[in-house]
Amino acid sequence: MKLIQPTMAYDQQIQAFRREYLEYGGSMDGSSSLRKFEKTQDWLDQLEPLTTQYIYAREEDNKVVGVIQIRHCLNEFLEKYAGHIGYCVRPTERRKGYAAQMLAQALSECGRSGIYDVLVCCLENNEASRRTILDNGGVYESKVFEPRSQAWIERYWIHLPR
Repeated sequence: MKLIQPTMAYDQQIQAFRREYLEYGGSMDGSSSLRKFEKTQDWLDQLEPLTTQYIYAREEDNKVVGVIQIRHCLNEFLEKYAGHIGYCVRPTERRKGYAAQMLAQALSECGRSGIYDVLVCCLENNEASRRTILDNGGVYESKVFEPRSQAWIERYWIHLPR
């Protein structure tokens, strides 16, 4: 498994990931609004310069099993409700440890980028994401209410060695 910056070489796999998520439902956190884009190139064109977007692909078949985004600078919303990293795993590939592996690799990238105190958030009722964050060294800070989605968000810090 490896983190890969998305390119058109993964067009079919990215769109298959997107279609599965749309059929399943869910927020597609960490995908930089992939759900809105029927064309991969349109999605790639809108990626923000202060973020690094990755797909998480299984090497033996190049299947995209997840997406993860590192946000290098936090605006007011990200600082309060979303954090430095957002991620999601394809519904049919859950419960296989991919989220924990993906987050661990993204944390290594954060350290290389000089982000040593990493804020990662999850919905209060997302036990799988909570476990993923805790398994990667997350320390609970607080719970906040996000009015736009009408949801409680748990905030965790992961402190990386310098």
